[in-house]
Amino acid sequence: MKFALFSLMMNLPNALSGESLTTRQKFENVLKQAELAEELGFEAYGVGERHGAPFLSSSPPVVLTAIAARTSKIRLLTTVTVLSVLDPVRVAEDYATLDHLSDGRLELIIGKGNDPRHYPLFGITEDEQWESMAERYALLKQLWTEENVTWEGRYRPPLSEVTTQPRPFQKSIPIWHGSASSQLSTELAAKYGEPIFSSNTFHPQAKYKALIDHYRERLAYYGHDPSQAVVGSGFGSLYLANTSEEAIKRYRPYYDAFRATASAQHNNSPFRDLEDNIANGPVLVGSSEQVIEKILNYHAAYGHQVVSISVDGLTEAEQREQVERFASEVMPVLRRELPSTVWESKPSLVHAAN
Repeated sequence: MKFALFSLMMNLPNALSGESLTTRQKFENVLKQAELAEELGFEAYGVGERHGAPFLSSSPPVVLTAIAARTSKIRLLTTVTVLSVLDPVRVAEDYATLDHLSDGRLELIIGKGNDPRHYPLFGITEDEQWESMAERYALLKQLWTEENVTWEGRYRPPLSEVTTQPRPFQKSIPIWHGSASSQLSTELAAKYGEPIFSSNTFHPQAKYKALIDHYRERLAYYGHDPSQAVVGSGFGSLYLANTSEEAIKRYRPYYDAFRATASAQHNNSPFRDLEDNIANGPVLVGSSEQVIEKILNYHAAYGHQVVSISVDGLTEAEQREQVERFASEVMPVLRRELPSTVWESKPSLVHAAN
């Protein structure tokens, strides 16, 4: 198993003290978190994209560029790039620039996002999200693989003989498809034969398993080998303690604070409370042994090769405590039990002249 630490850069008042970090302090917190993830042996660090409070993650390429300057090995992921509302020309330029500044450590996870507030900001309706996503993704791939692109579509002005600059540093920037709620995302991933990253955050296992199963079925339909499918999986927030009772007691204020946000309410959680989520959902709260057992259970259902965790919302001291504890008590066991070949090789780079 390989591991990623993700952040949506949520900046709520602390559930215990009521104090908030300033915006600048939160940015610094994320940079330190990425440095810690690299130090502890995580393979990747991811920054999400949201366009409204309490999230500060409206510009992932800028934040990831700052992280690139303070790290040297860890892969840099977007979780997710909300391609359904973004101009593919701008995406191609911004992320190719980041690809160079990180020495080829960039991997994109694309998706429609799950916060409807971004649609009116960028001029499309929620009903258009999937059509928009498919069109914009096809153009992005074309811009990264071809020069002198001439193109016409619905969601941006036509292009004539356009070659975006800079060209990507890697021969092919790896792209994952974020999957949370619809077979349309798994269909798009299967069509291109590209990996998926299951959100696995808000709903019971069966919902996400159905999407992963659909992805493997459609891979075969499009002529790809489903046995070679690459799947990543997120999880609900992490909180480890010596016992389940202690973990629940310490984490409950944070869980309740997030549940009260507009973002969480939009997702309409099916779980009655924290205990229900622990028993029947993806939140990782309990002892290390319990968390390992839960991840193994999900692996049996999903067959995923990458696990991502988040410690958003906790105090900085607790973030460090939780990430260090996960790295020392959980990761070694899962690496031993579930070998993974993902990210075994270095990125494939183009000629230095580019």
